[in-house]
Amino acid sequence: MHLKNEMHQIDMSNAQFPTDNSQNREFDIAMMGRCLELAGRAAGRTAPNPLVGCVIVRDCQIVGTGFHPAAGQPHAEVFALGEAGEQAKGATVYVSLEPCNHYGRTPPCSEALIAAGVAKVVVGMVDPNPQVAGSGIAKLRQAGIEVAVGVEEEACRRLNEGFIHRMLQRKPFGILKYAMTLDGKIATNTGHSAWVTSTEARAEVHKLRKACDAVIIGANTARKDNPRLTSRSGDRADNPLRVVMSRNLDLPRKAHLWDTTQADTLVLTEVGANLDFQRFLTEKGVEVVEISSLSPAAAMAYLYDRSFLSVLWECGGILAAKAIAEGAVQKVLAFIAPKIIGGQTAPSPVADLGLTEMTEALSLEKVTVRPIGSDYLIEGYLPRNSVPSKPN
Repeated sequence: MHLKNEMHQIDMSNAQFPTDNSQNREFDIAMMGRCLELAGRAAGRTAPNPLVGCVIVRDCQIVGTGFHPAAGQPHAEVFALGEAGEQAKGATVYVSLEPCNHYGRTPPCSEALIAAGVAKVVVGMVDPNPQVAGSGIAKLRQAGIEVAVGVEEEACRRLNEGFIHRMLQRKPFGILKYAMTLDGKIATNTGHSAWVTSTEARAEVHKLRKACDAVIIGANTARKDNPRLTSRSGDRADNPLRVVMSRNLDLPRKAHLWDTTQADTLVLTEVGANLDFQRFLTEKGVEVVEISSLSPAAAMAYLYDRSFLSVLWECGGILAAKAIAEGAVQKVLAFIAPKIIGGQTAPSPVADLGLTEMTEALSLEKVTVRPIGSDYLIEGYLPRNSVPSKPN
């Protein structure tokens, strides 16, 4: 998962480059970096569509840029071509994702590029959407346009890991985030948890929420922490859908989450649960949806049907363990504070997974570690097909 605009902060809107850049890999990387920076500006707003950025270069100068702002809006290439105008003819186009080649809410971008007379298209990655999947590239080549594929491919895939997962697995991409002390505690033995990590780490979480479509907690977190689950940006559009999972609706009547002026809230519960409280929530403007046999997997299936890409789990240890066991989590972000709490009853970020041998432990892949303020963030991916059986 990208943390918004973290890796690519290159401002090249007025930059000049060597005349002969056709074989200049550094130039291609820089332009694709600019595409990624542009694409990241719409993080959290494009579902179910991907994040895409586009840059058009003519005579050693950027003449057009664009990014896809939201589903139903024009694609990145359309904005860039509009800005470039006649200068697009004979130009090189950089785009982080293969141009589409089908009619959806908008016409195919491959046809727009052909009509504009561009000479070359540099593509970051092939679109995993079966409706595209290489056909856009093929159409450009058939029209006599030179196409290069795979520039900064890993960065492009990381930017759109939610979209890729949704396309290939038919479910949203799940991210488990938690903050813990050096001895693995997320709260004291009394349940007090404010604050485990630094203000810098919390600011990073706010960015993460902004980039996700929904954030999920359980009833226990709602009762004990009374969270807001917003990005703190002040812009309502930057906030994810706040989701509370509660089978019995044993929730407090006073909670920040019931104030929907800043962000929407959805409560997932089981059929027929606490109808009086359901009416109370509905009167507050909170959406209530009944799901038979409510579980993390069922919640993710429902959010997939609502066209979501990335879902952030900010829940307690019991729900986190169930989410991992049911395959609802693909990525883990662990913020670790240089603090020690101690205590046998102090809660941990993940409850019992039913593992009995150290060899059964889930080892994260593609692990990165970086400091944030006085804390450290460990980020990694759960290996596919290695989740344990469901915990009791």
